[in-house]
Amino acid sequence: MLCAVYKSLRKPQTYIFVAKRDDFSQVPTPLLEQFGPPQLVSVLNITQTTKMAMAEASKVIEAVTATGFYLQLPPPPINYLQDYKHGKQQTGESPS
Repeated sequence: MLCAVYKSLRKPQTYIFVAKRDDFSQVPTPLLEQFGPPQLVSVLNITQTTKMAMAEASKVIEAVTATGFYLQLPPPPINYLQDYKHGKQQTGESPS
């Protein structure tokens, strides 16, 4: 499936995949308003075996086919303090 990939200038690491270049007719207006002006990053030919950094190719294909777009959001931030405390609890140590 050929997809155009756009990045958000307002939301870091946020991307929209659409089936046709510059066709955002299937993307809800409130989403586009929050996304901001889309900037074309690439046009990709995505197959089931395509390796992608932050999304599964099959999910992208399924979403673009079903809804006309796929929204890729950044991963949630890592809470290092919580990870540290959780590690201390597992080892039986008292968190500082």
